[in-house]
Amino acid sequence: MSLLYQVSNVIHSTLDSQEALHLIVSEAVRVMRASSGSLVLINPTSNFLEIHAAHNLSSTARKLKLRVGEGITGWVARHGKPVRSGDITQDKRYVSVRRDVRSELAVPLEVKGEVRGVINVDSERVDAFSAEDQELLQELAVQAAKVIHNTWLYEQLRLKVMLFESLASVSRTINSTLNLDEALRAITKEACDLMRARMCSLMLLDESREWLDLRASYGAGDAYIKKPRLNVGESLLGVVVRRKKSQQVANVQADSRYQNIELARRENLVSLLSVPLIFADQAIGTLNVYTARPYNFSNEEIKILSALAELSAIAIEKARLYERVVDVEEQLRQNEKLSALGLLAAEVAHEIRNPLTVMKLLYHSLDLKFDEKDPRTKDAQVIEAKIEQLNRIVEQILDFARTTEPHFAPVNLNDLVDELGLLVRHKLANQNVKLVRDLQTDLPLVLGDAPQLEQAFLNLILNAAEAMTEGGTLTIKTVALPSSQVAISFKDSGGGMTKEQRDRAFKTVLATTKAKGTGLGLAIVGRIIETHHGQIQIISRLGRGTTLLITLPVK
Repeated sequence: MSLLYQVSNVIHSTLDSQEALHLIVSEAVRVMRASSGSLVLINPTSNFLEIHAAHNLSSTARKLKLRVGEGITGWVARHGKPVRSGDITQDKRYVSVRRDVRSELAVPLEVKGEVRGVINVDSERVDAFSAEDQELLQELAVQAAKVIHNTWLYEQLRLKVMLFESLASVSRTINSTLNLDEALRAITKEACDLMRARMCSLMLLDESREWLDLRASYGAGDAYIKKPRLNVGESLLGVVVRRKKSQQVANVQADSRYQNIELARRENLVSLLSVPLIFADQAIGTLNVYTARPYNFSNEEIKILSALAELSAIAIEKARLYERVVDVEEQLRQNEKLSALGLLAAEVAHEIRNPLTVMKLLYHSLDLKFDEKDPRTKDAQVIEAKIEQLNRIVEQILDFARTTEPHFAPVNLNDLVDELGLLVRHKLANQNVKLVRDLQTDLPLVLGDAPQLEQAFLNLILNAAEAMTEGGTLTIKTVALPSSQVAISFKDSGGGMTKEQRDRAFKTVLATTKAKGTGLGLAIVGRIIETHHGQIQIISRLGRGTTLLITLPVK
């Protein structure tokens, strides 16, 4: 009892699983007065008995693996009963580990009623262990099983804590970066740290979904980074994508399914765990971790990496979506320029048509008649023809401009504001402009052309951002008015406008006094609001910011 109490105090002194196993073996050897000992656990995947801790055994002996049922240790593991062999030379079950061993005592390790391993002690003396020694070692095994169970529970809790910390870190990274490559690099680093791996890689499907391309890695050498892309139908990682299930390989250097065995040997990659990246029930790639030594990933570790992969897939799709949003924003800006150019062309044509009409009338009033042989006859005919040609060109431009008449339909202004907030948030963030949305939840629908209204609102947002050169706040507010109208206002904290600027804001684009840009923005806004039977008003004072107030009739 005294010995058991001492041993129990020692082996319960740590929560580190490997340290606890070594303490159990060393205490067993000490208490049994043995010459060597080992603690063997059953690998649930391979069903091999593997030495996890040993005392006074050579490195070669430590690598010995027995099947359940093989040797004295395997017999104990299979039957769950102790074996005390006084002379191992007479025991056919014995598998030699040390030449000078003469007797062995082995007892099972039971965790919650299931044999999970074996404690062995050896001696160079014949009949070195008594029945009392066997009883003591069995009691020690009971204590050891509790320690092992507790350290396993602790390890699982530790891994879960690491998971939460890693998920929190990845979440912060996702929210802090919208660049796809940066997000991928962050994911591989977090996965490598979380799994304590030698290397981590992330591969994504190409547009054809036939190839896996390496997009990011952490801890990889040049050879791995430059390796060829993988065919989904022929590669080991392709199986993970096709089946949408995780897969682990005990040793990629000896697995014929792995396509880069020589590369794995050069990079010192041994065990592999690959989990699919799934978004909207579609596999988009794989997240892979490699260890530098043989390792069996537990179910808990597989769940942890799968959870990280799920979050990573969301991060990837978010980054991809943002890239598409940026492209759409640029396309919208180009459409705005084309629309402005069309408006400018229409106005130029309109301004030309008036003096051209006067020229045409004056020409005909002159009633120029010359002799047929007079060269001025031909000149007069050319002038008349060119005037008609100019008139046709002007009419064509004006007819083309008329095709931009709005197509009315019910429009939710709040939805337009939300969509524009997504489009311009990157630009506003770069200019240190904070966007505040104060939107009435039950706002009535207005009758309008959504693309044209979106173009008008975009112009107002961009103008407001330009007015706040040192950053500031842009507040967009919507509210229903008693007069069957809806009001939307754009309020900036910029430098404000002078009375002259306010008076000329919606004038012809040809009369702009804007120092930068084309001056088309507010002119376009004015035309759009006018065609929607609405009104726009500027409320501004120098140094107090500017508010653009728009009212539109409800549906």
